[in-house]
Amino acid sequence: MPSDPGNLCTIFRENGDWYEEAMDSQKKWGSPVHVTMAIMKQESAFVPDARPPMRYFLFIPIGRGSSAYGYPQAQDPVWEEYQNSSGNSWSSRDDFGDAIDFIAWYVHITNKKNGVSKWDAYSQYLNYHEGWGGYSRRTYKGKTWLVSVARKVASQAAAYSSQLKKCKL
Repeated sequence: MPSDPGNLCTIFRENGDWYEEAMDSQKKWGSPVHVTMAIMKQESAFVPDARPPMRYFLFIPIGRGSSAYGYPQAQDPVWEEYQNSSGNSWSSRDDFGDAIDFIAWYVHITNKKNGVSKWDAYSQYLNYHEGWGGYSRRTYKGKTWLVSVARKVASQAAAYSSQLKKCKL
């Protein structure tokens, strides 16, 4: 985990391959690194094996709230869709390169399906959280907490963009 997850230059300096993998995904899908990295920061805080918390009934564990896993917190169905459509069938959600490629792919598909600019971190995050259909149905409208989180992601993306322009990597 990066020592300063709010600073993209530090993240890339501390994790040597991440910069190249993020740039490769940007070239492949046209999804800006600052947007994809801001989404990853929000979803997992760069923890490779992140999972939703365990749910309990009284003191008995009854499972997790979803199948979300890894850096991208991607759920099983959409991860499988990514694997099938991208040809990356051996990908893993706890591998940074695969995870950043997934997020870049998701941003690309969001642009195609819902017409959201790849540079619009706010709306991209709402799509990422609610799914393409949920975003189209505007399910986020009744979730003030989610709109607030999307604003936070947009703010982080703007900071990352500014930092990336000044990085000496």
